[in-house]
Amino acid sequence: MKMPLPHGLAALALLLAATCAAAAPKTYSASLNGAAEMPPNASPGSGHVTVVFDLSAHSLYIDADFAGLLGHTTAAHIHCCTAAPLSGTAGVATMLPTFAGFPSGVHAGDYYASFDTALAATWNPAFIASHGGTTAGAEAALLAGLDGRRAYFNIHSDSFTSGEIRGNLAPVPEPSMGLMLGLGLPLLWGARRRWR
Repeated sequence: MKMPLPHGLAALALLLAATCAAAAPKTYSASLNGAAEMPPNASPGSGHVTVVFDLSAHSLYIDADFAGLLGHTTAAHIHCCTAAPLSGTAGVATMLPTFAGFPSGVHAGDYYASFDTALAATWNPAFIASHGGTTAGAEAALLAGLDGRRAYFNIHSDSFTSGEIRGNLAPVPEPSMGLMLGLGLPLLWGARRRWR
């Protein structure tokens, strides 16, 4: 049985959209401040972080900036996974003692880095051990924590050793499947009219 061209094009468009959505990197972001710490503090420091996690490529990209800290920076991590979304504390998921190359001993700065999540060095050994003993287990746990809003980015300083500013990482909305299909429907309609 032959499938009419417009139906075949529509099926192909749906398949491509679903494949792209499943393989796409996921983006998370947070505003950083002392009020988000547990317990909250009165630091005037602030910042922003964007985290891009691509499970299929085993990559974790961090883009952070911060300013106005009372103390000098000592460490920065992603912590995961809190018992409830947007609250509580959790152990460090990422490398110790801090992200490689994170600015140390400063009140303000920028940080850009990319890590291979298939490497054990990217992770806190305790996080790997508590999630099946493999980097794949750690990746799956972090992804679940990020998607469930149970992970946070924390900057520690010598004035606030448990963390001066923090932000709970939240998924950045991606274009919806409906929007992508809606944009493609005029093309399919035009192809159908030309095919007739």
